[in-house]
Amino acid sequence: MTINTNLTPNIVLANPRGFCAGVDRAIIIVEQALEKFGAPIYVRHEVVHNKFVVDELRAKGAIFIEELDEIPTGSTVIFSAHGVSKAVRAEADARGLTAYDATCPLVTKVHIEVEKMRKAGMEIIMIGHKGHPEVEGTMGQVEAGQADEAEDTSLAMYLVETPEDVAHLQVKNADKLAYVTQTTLSMDDATAVINALKAKFPNIHAPKSDDICYATQNRQDAVKIMAKDCDLVIIVGSPNSSNSNRLREVAENQGVEAYMVDNASYLKPEWLVSKKKVGVSAGASAPEVLVQEVIAKLQKLGADHVQELHGVVESVVFQLPKNLTSAAKRSL
Repeated sequence: MTINTNLTPNIVLANPRGFCAGVDRAIIIVEQALEKFGAPIYVRHEVVHNKFVVDELRAKGAIFIEELDEIPTGSTVIFSAHGVSKAVRAEADARGLTAYDATCPLVTKVHIEVEKMRKAGMEIIMIGHKGHPEVEGTMGQVEAGQADEAEDTSLAMYLVETPEDVAHLQVKNADKLAYVTQTTLSMDDATAVINALKAKFPNIHAPKSDDICYATQNRQDAVKIMAKDCDLVIIVGSPNSSNSNRLREVAENQGVEAYMVDNASYLKPEWLVSKKKVGVSAGASAPEVLVQEVIAKLQKLGADHVQELHGVVESVVFQLPKNLTSAAKRSL
């Protein structure tokens, strides 16, 4: 039913939006594994956090599991884009699983940073959301009880999410301390926590380059620009998508009414009442087809002209795992 108001809201599309290079790569890895080896292909955790994508891959023969003991010995497993701990990799080897790694290369970069910090004998603070698979995978790069032989002290890794967490944090050696961040955080929130860390631990070591990924930054910047000219923002993304949730928060922090929807069916007509401009964007794990369905539904509800904003053009492409591209197709 079309909303009966005196206003006909326009639709403003953010750019860039939707899939990033890491998500593209992860989906292609699952699709290529299915093509080469046939179903079933097991995937540890949702390969990316989007229900539509996961359902499509499941229909093609992917089986999503949370623990490796759910997989028959000798099967093929793909690690999700969020990354896994060293313990998970070791378990896959012990179970004789053939593993293909869909970890986003920008998450792998953080894992490598953690390894270098560990070898330098540092305690490490991770800024991120408790329970998120990327956080679990990154913190799992330092095994429990691991020790630095030079200092003969346990190498701890701590998780903080807010400046308040920093205020309560106690470390063993503030002079041998470093931090990394989850790649999909709000840039503004991460900056607040980093500033708190630097205030409390002036000698803390920062990563050589920003851990928050280029796609997260670009999409948040685009939403900030878009939201300034809108009185309603719709973010397309699944509830468990960290980067999609951050986009909604970015819009709200601009003082704009904002909602996140998994697909067009979640749109509510009353959201459009008295609105002049409706901004639309999508998290890095949300496909463009869902964005177009949201636009079509908004138009059915009374929205009119669609304006697509200019933005950063992303040209990043990540290579597929060599062991997958070189693998021969399974004989039928």
